[in-house]
Amino acid sequence: MQLLTQDLRDQLLANGRQQRPLRGTRNEIDFVPVVKLFTPDAGATWLLTEIDPDDRDIAFGLCDLGLGCPEIGSVSLSELSSLRGRLGLPVERDLYFRTVRTLSDYAERARTIGRITG
Repeated sequence: MQLLTQDLRDQLLANGRQQRPLRGTRNEIDFVPVVKLFTPDAGATWLLTEIDPDDRDIAFGLCDLGLGCPEIGSVSLSELSSLRGRLGLPVERDLYFRTVRTLSDYAERARTIGRITG
């Protein structure tokens, strides 16, 4: 399965372009996640909100490696594509993921319980 469809990639890039001049300021946009990626055999989850328009391999979102300390940050899409879990399964896209909650809401909940939920 392709990690990101062209529509998802376009939406992530559009968010990245919109965020670029605001990054690092208190005016940063708190987007809702566009896509949820996960390892079916390793307990890791990524909720991505944007792609860096200057480096299209770098996505931004909430990253949970299944170690009890989810964090907001950047991740390499090529690394995610090559990642395999304990049983050798690749990272997958949650085809049914829909949300209206913002990334900061997910992050606050995840920090409280030690993992991404919902």
